[in-house]
Amino acid sequence: MYHKKLLPLLFLVAIACSQEEKMSPITLDPVDQPPAITTAPGALTVTGLTLLTARLTATFDATDATARGFCYATADAPTLADNVITVPGATPTFTALIENLQPNTLYFARSYITTPAGTTYGPVEIFRTIDPGLDTFVPPAYADDYSQEGLTPWSERARWNLANVHDPTVEKCGDYYYMYGTDASYGNVHVGRGHFPYRRSRDLVNWEFVGMAMPDPPAWIKDSLNAIRARLSLAPIANPLYGYWAPVVRKTGDKYRMYYSIPVDNYIASGLPNTTANFDNSWTERAFIGLMETDDLASNQWTDKGMVVRSSTDRGTNWSRASLSNWSAYFKWNAIDPSLLVAADGAHWLLYGSWHSGIVALPLDPATGKPATLDNEPDDYGIRVARRQNSDANRWQAQEAPEIIYNPETGYYYLFLAYDELSVAYNTRVCRSTTIEGPYLGYNGANITAGADCFPVITHPYRFNNHPGWVGFSHCCVFRDPDTGDWYYASQARLPANTNGNANSNAIMMGHVRSIRWTADGWPVVMPERYAGLPRVPVLASEIAGTWENITLGYSYQNQRTSTALTLNPDGTAAGALSGAWTYDPVTATLTIGAQQLCIQRELDWEAAPRVPTIVYAGINAAGQSLWGKKSQPSN
Repeated sequence: MYHKKLLPLLFLVAIACSQEEKMSPITLDPVDQPPAITTAPGALTVTGLTLLTARLTATFDATDATARGFCYATADAPTLADNVITVPGATPTFTALIENLQPNTLYFARSYITTPAGTTYGPVEIFRTIDPGLDTFVPPAYADDYSQEGLTPWSERARWNLANVHDPTVEKCGDYYYMYGTDASYGNVHVGRGHFPYRRSRDLVNWEFVGMAMPDPPAWIKDSLNAIRARLSLAPIANPLYGYWAPVVRKTGDKYRMYYSIPVDNYIASGLPNTTANFDNSWTERAFIGLMETDDLASNQWTDKGMVVRSSTDRGTNWSRASLSNWSAYFKWNAIDPSLLVAADGAHWLLYGSWHSGIVALPLDPATGKPATLDNEPDDYGIRVARRQNSDANRWQAQEAPEIIYNPETGYYYLFLAYDELSVAYNTRVCRSTTIEGPYLGYNGANITAGADCFPVITHPYRFNNHPGWVGFSHCCVFRDPDTGDWYYASQARLPANTNGNANSNAIMMGHVRSIRWTADGWPVVMPERYAGLPRVPVLASEIAGTWENITLGYSYQNQRTSTALTLNPDGTAAGALSGAWTYDPVTATLTIGAQQLCIQRELDWEAAPRVPTIVYAGINAAGQSLWGKKSQPSN
């Protein structure tokens, strides 16, 4: 059972938390800085002019200068041997315009003065000329409520983009990212057309629906099911009812492997379809995880490799269920929601599980992608790495959809978990461990492997102003761009009930792709606005002051978290949702308000009409709650 860009400007560079280029302060030895020079040029400032120019200003107080000006280069610590602008005159403040620069290029510059005693330099300043893309950027135009756009029929699937996405998994092959998911669509228009729908994208923004990865269920599922039933003296099921859920696709070696979930929705005792009228005081049948392989995702030619694991029980033939309100679960491990990880040591692991007794990790043979043995049920079916409650008696724990990654920069394995029912309350938690077997600990140090509730919550039902917001926001995949090293989070989210007067709007499932940033202490934060491929224009300190919307993602079952006002005053004080003095570090793109650090970047304001670029932040507070912020658009 499944619960599931404005004229181009030149700005002082603001390099993200994951900055690639950093520099150390310039230290001059006595030969470079003679003692006779008692003053040096001050730190220069850069003011924005045009795409290919920059204006530099510095101040110093020395009357014996024979020359002064600026030197600059695309390498650190420029000197008079590099590009030089000499500034005439003797006023303390001197300014020069640098021309003929290259767009979107990192430059290093510093002021200099030459006296009879020699030449000395001011501190290095880094700036980047602007990428011309921001003022020509065109935001995605697809609607969130695609029921109003005539996109719901199967015949309109070429225009779906990220409509009808559920339980996504993303992997790159060649120039494209491929996204696969659960069989789900508004109005069930996919039925009878194959299984595991997939789409592709070059930019993670514009997605082309391609088709279905599996034409028909493989025969081994029915054969395996009825072989098990025969051993239990149960009648075979001639036409099992299947679900097609939550695949995961990963590249391993030169192969792409898809692990897929197929649950059987018939009652164990009678074999009848799962309906209230057919209830026979037994649980529904087991689920199976299978494996398909291909050399090339573009081909959509998969070879099925059969069963990997199935639901397992420690209750023998006691599949009795007293009533439909009994949630004690016959199966201990529920074989759905697989996630594959190749660990730091090269070992392969499958994590899986939904509700029932927790999440398990199952070692696999890298050569086959399958476990070595499943002889002893349930001992050979994996080891528990997470549970929501430390209770063997309660098997109905609202935790599922494990997604496991390893971040070599932090040295941790991160386990992302979906909590609660999937239509509204669905939310995403994360914990981490230094080993794949655990224990996995939350932000507060609590042991999730032993049944502690997992924090932080990193996605949750929410609403910014001017939009109905999103609910049912979880079951994620987490992936990394192999070229840039950037991390992303993808999941489905649903519109709240009765959006735009549609009583069925909660069945509208939209795929969301968002950037992940990492806090200074190694925790992932999901950005509050969906990824739109904005040009990477650095955020200036002068852009931070203003009015923001802040959302604190404190957990609240089935309730949307809404925004409250935050004002960042030009004098460096904050008021409203957060308070204290604020500062902004453009090198690390970190906003600090009081003691709270927040990762800053540009994203699209999806709630604005029309959609326009804005600035957002994300962080985790001392209580382990995620903070989301978005700079408000000016009033017309």
